[in-house]
Amino acid sequence: MSDDALRYPIGKFQRPGAVSQAERDRYLTDIEEAPRRLRAAVVGLTAEQMDTPYREGGWTVRQVAHHLPDSHLNAYARMKLALTEDTPTIKPYDEARWAELSDSRTTPVETSLAMMEALHERWGHLLRGMRESDFGRKVMHPEMGALTVDDLLALYAWHGRHHVAQITGLRHRRGW
Repeated sequence: MSDDALRYPIGKFQRPGAVSQAERDRYLTDIEEAPRRLRAAVVGLTAEQMDTPYREGGWTVRQVAHHLPDSHLNAYARMKLALTEDTPTIKPYDEARWAELSDSRTTPVETSLAMMEALHERWGHLLRGMRESDFGRKVMHPEMGALTVDDLLALYAWHGRHHVAQITGLRHRRGW
């Protein structure tokens, strides 16, 4: 299997353009289900398995599990900024360096599972309470340009599925 296939098991993210209500509903469901999918992906893994990279040179399962709430906490804040400010410029962060910090390498995964569940419950309430026009509000990303809330919604729906697929792909390849 190629490194690209291991790195992007569900394919690279594609910005959606215009988003239909059916697509938006699917993205919202993906966001709401991400914590359950992550928990199912790591259930029963040993400490040694948690510290196994999902691919050669990639993050460990533990780092991926901690990365998801780190990233999604940033996404939640970005969406709230989009909803409360006029096209705010958001700050990117160095996710690879975050993944190297001690909390991403040593904290029990259960901590991030609980964090993810609480965050996504709150995020789901925010998303389900938004007006149609809110999904067109924008943030300015210094590297990606203007992004609508719909773009962010699609990105983070993909993001959760993407990282869970990295873990489940490893489990499948290793017979775990």
